[in-house]
Amino acid sequence: MLEIRDVHKSFGKNEILKGVDLTVDKGDVVVILGPSGSGKTTLLRCINFLERADKGTATFGDLNVDLHSASKKEVLAVRKKSAFVFQNYNLFNNKTAIENVAEGLIIGRKVPKEEAYKISRDALDKVGLSNKYDSYPSQLSGGQQQRVGIARAVALNPDVILFDEPTSALDPELVGEVLEVMKDIAREGTTMIVVTHEMGFAKDVAKKVIFMDGGNIIEEGTPHEIFVTPKEERTRRFLRRVLPGEYDFEI
Repeated sequence: MLEIRDVHKSFGKNEILKGVDLTVDKGDVVVILGPSGSGKTTLLRCINFLERADKGTATFGDLNVDLHSASKKEVLAVRKKSAFVFQNYNLFNNKTAIENVAEGLIIGRKVPKEEAYKISRDALDKVGLSNKYDSYPSQLSGGQQQRVGIARAVALNPDVILFDEPTSALDPELVGEVLEVMKDIAREGTTMIVVTHEMGFAKDVAKKVIFMDGGNIIEEGTPHEIFVTPKEERTRRFLRRVLPGEYDFEI
């Protein structure tokens, strides 16, 4: 469904991605783990053309694009097949929840306003915000704002949703409500690529877990393979650090 090949990206002399390959099948939940600066977010942003890769290709079903030289038309085609959930919500502060969700449908997809609002209400209902249609971001908690962001992505009915550390900006007590919404969406068969530090989510929901470091994919496998029987010492060191006391690998 989605194939990423040989993605490179540098900022100045700092090489962030060093030839990353990634395959995602329809309905997969792929979780990308790794330390800060490993290239996780940059990879997501290159897939969605929020950054231009220096090199690499992407195949979305029957759509093949060069991640460096894609035309504006090709970029728009990719964005119609994907949606992005940002770590800092990226909502319009002067628009209500339903207006935030409907905006992309009306402006980006040219959906008639009445239909866009129906789709938006359904999406907000799905994330548990049926009583917040007319609330502005300033009237919502961080968790509720992020759920609006997820509803905005769901409303677009994309082939894949890209989540960039969707809980990292939240107070700890609000993380659970967002993860539960993401689990519900995953259970419906939505294809998802999730950059996160939430190990429990990765264990419970992911079909494939990828560990990145230094701009490369170090190891990938099922949650059991990564969390129980990791092959690479770098993966084991990471798990010992982020889950102290839980891992004492002697492999």
